[in-house]
Amino acid sequence: MNVAQKLVEILAEEGITDIFGIPGEQIMPFYEALSASDINHVLTRHEQAAAHAADGYYRSTSKIGVCVATASPGALNFTMALATAYKDSVPILVLTGDNELKYRGTDHFQSTPQADILSHISQDSYNPLNGTEAVYCLRAAIFALKNNPKGPIHINLSKDVLSSEDFQDFDLCYLCEDDLSNISKAQDLIDKSKKPLFILGAGARTQGNAIKQIADKYKIPVTTTFHGKGIISDHDDLNLGIVGIRGNPQARYAFENADCIIALGIKASERTLPVIPDNLIHVNINKDILIGDFPIHGKVEDFLAEIKFSEVDWLDEILEIDDAIEIEGIDDDLKPQAAISQILNRFNDNIIVSDAGSHTTWTTLLKKSTSPGQLLFSGGMAPMGYGLPAAIGAAIASGEKIILINGDGDFQMNLQELATLKENNLDVVVFILNNSEFGIIRQWQEEFYDMEPYQVKLNNPDFVKLASSYGIDAVRADNLDDLKLLLEKNLTGPLVVEVIVESENIPLPE
Repeated sequence: MNVAQKLVEILAEEGITDIFGIPGEQIMPFYEALSASDINHVLTRHEQAAAHAADGYYRSTSKIGVCVATASPGALNFTMALATAYKDSVPILVLTGDNELKYRGTDHFQSTPQADILSHISQDSYNPLNGTEAVYCLRAAIFALKNNPKGPIHINLSKDVLSSEDFQDFDLCYLCEDDLSNISKAQDLIDKSKKPLFILGAGARTQGNAIKQIADKYKIPVTTTFHGKGIISDHDDLNLGIVGIRGNPQARYAFENADCIIALGIKASERTLPVIPDNLIHVNINKDILIGDFPIHGKVEDFLAEIKFSEVDWLDEILEIDDAIEIEGIDDDLKPQAAISQILNRFNDNIIVSDAGSHTTWTTLLKKSTSPGQLLFSGGMAPMGYGLPAAIGAAIASGEKIILINGDGDFQMNLQELATLKENNLDVVVFILNNSEFGIIRQWQEEFYDMEPYQVKLNNPDFVKLASSYGIDAVRADNLDDLKLLLEKNLTGPLVVEVIVESENIPLPE
């Protein structure tokens, strides 16, 4: 048995059932071993798409997503998608091939410092120098991804290391580090609190039931980040909605008037916390992002097990605030928000994937999530081209119908993945909102730079014919009535629906 075979064996033992990637020379020993295994390999058409697919695979199900690429041309194509996962703390396993060890640091064909490059956008990046280190690194990576999921972990594997039969395997036994020393201070703040508030981020998604029991019992209102949507159903009376720059009025009022804010598993970006309150208890397993006067470095479940709550009575005060968010044009023919509203009404219980652009704003404003992982989009990096491969990953992970809402510009960033969609016969319905422009860029040019639209108009292909050329059924809706009639049908993917919409400005955050 060589190292590559051992790595594949470990992946199978750890329950990895799907891997996204593209083979190449330097990673070939791994692919040889993979071909003899029961692990399903999904051949994407671009490495960026493979990593986005692994990202969507995790976000939809919390199962570890894995992507594989060969040396420099392949490995460096991971950069955008790896940065996306890193910014959003999505734990995926990233495996790259490399030239033989003797060529590291040289100008040999396809040799670059790829491990160093990717280390800046990985939670951990390993560069094993022998078989034993490679096996250890994989076991350590999987342990961390399952028990301490902070973000992507990269392992760079030289071809000669993969082919080596000289290695040892060890059982790992170590604990995730934590620091609960501020628990007593946090408890004191909670004990004094009359107006506590939960903010839930993606790091709390596995604790939804426990948090709901606490919130229900003690009448503690809840808000979420974008990526925390669905941890508590958006239809729950205690859930005030999203907090931050696009926050609901009730969520904003609660944040501004709470005397104790308990932030669980959030990455406290400026979009969520435009200011850092002095009554913030911030719980996260990633100590590097903790902020405020009451940082708790540990798991959300460990924090909840230690803390005691008392019943409070300020929900009625919050609910007196008018929470209506009026979205203009919701019923207007050819408006993107009207089209998205109809799509979400039809597929409210499905996993919705969005890309980057104006449609993402409308989707996040209109989507009501009843469980975590129902709305997938990239928040911190927001690259164009995320949607289609992420939808593919979500479909393979969940086995369910996936609804992708795309713009015409971002769809074309990774449209080659229509081949992957067709090849795997996935139940993904792709809605392309076609306004023939980069809408947000045009809006910025007009509103902030007093410019005429410049280099934002798109001369698009015929998306129906394009999808058909990949063997995928496709239809076009020229107006809202056409779309409504189409949505009454039993739509089954792979399917592409082009929806013609007008140019429209998004509502800017207050």
